[in-house]
Amino acid sequence: MKRVREPVFRDLDMKAVHALLARNHVGRIAYSFHDRVEIEPISYVFADDAIYMRTSPGSKLATLAHTPWVAFEVDEVDGPFEWQSVVAHGTVYILQNAGSVETRASYRHAVERIRELTPEALTDDDPTPTRQVVLKLFLSELTGREARPELERQAKPRPKAGRID
Repeated sequence: MKRVREPVFRDLDMKAVHALLARNHVGRIAYSFHDRVEIEPISYVFADDAIYMRTSPGSKLATLAHTPWVAFEVDEVDGPFEWQSVVAHGTVYILQNAGSVETRASYRHAVERIRELTPEALTDDDPTPTRQVVLKLFLSELTGREARPELERQAKPRPKAGRID
């Protein structure tokens, strides 16, 4: 008899969701405006139950200024039935080093988190100096799923073709 492996799909618990977000640093951000949806890869840091990112000025920021609600996804894929995926929904805010004491403190905190990934970020030695805009995704929903192969089992033998009386 042939041995087969069937995939098992299940939801991830919050501990596994947070672990996946923490060990990865590239995700995809999806946003929409009117009748068009965009999705782009973006580097990030997950800390303080939020996602910190930075980007360059451009059309994405103009869209987010009008419609700040986004979906964000991170995947780890080892095969078609061996993967984990996290999807986050929330609101993106552009942080600035101006304004109230609280606003500036929030910006500085985000920069500290981003520098955990890229220590030179937003300095004269920044490897991506055009990415001057700091974003924070406040999470409203966070879910995770995974597929894993189940332990091998015996395949059921197929009945032999024969005559039915």
